[in-house]
Amino acid sequence: MSDPKSLRLETPDHFTAGTIGPPGQRVFYLQSRERNTLLTVKVEKEQVRALGDYMAGLLAQLPAPAGARPADLTLLEPISPAFVVGSIAVGYDKDRDRMVVEIEEQQEEEDSTAEAAAARIFITRAQAAAFVERARELMQSGRPLCPMCSQPKDPEGHICPRSNGHAPGHVPAEP
Repeated sequence: MSDPKSLRLETPDHFTAGTIGPPGQRVFYLQSRERNTLLTVKVEKEQVRALGDYMAGLLAQLPAPAGARPADLTLLEPISPAFVVGSIAVGYDKDRDRMVVEIEEQQEEEDSTAEAAAARIFITRAQAAAFVERARELMQSGRPLCPMCSQPKDPEGHICPRSNGHAPGHVPAEP
């Protein structure tokens, strides 16, 4: 990043989310590039899901995106996060016909006096539509969810809190 505390990407040519690691241990990233500036930030899975869902809702209220959707949405090297995202905000700039994604660094309580790093990224509707598809793909490629508690199931097994620690469908014997 040019300024470690604030960055604006006005016309990025790349905007994506991606992961590194196997399901259950994946680390999620958002990434955007404009010319020689590559911004990579670490995010939570639910932040990617929420961003994709929110963008899908915004896109549904706008005309269909013009132009081709980006085809390559893989993470670009080097994958070196500038910061961990605490908050994400999304808006639509009607005059520029761009979605605006604002991300802000997560701050520790003891660092509350320090200025948080932030970025404002202006993406096209076509980039947003491609991001929505990418976010959905990432969510589907994760661990399967338990039908009872909606929590991810680990390959080693799953103790469902809704079944009091028993396998789904198992009824404990009466004492």
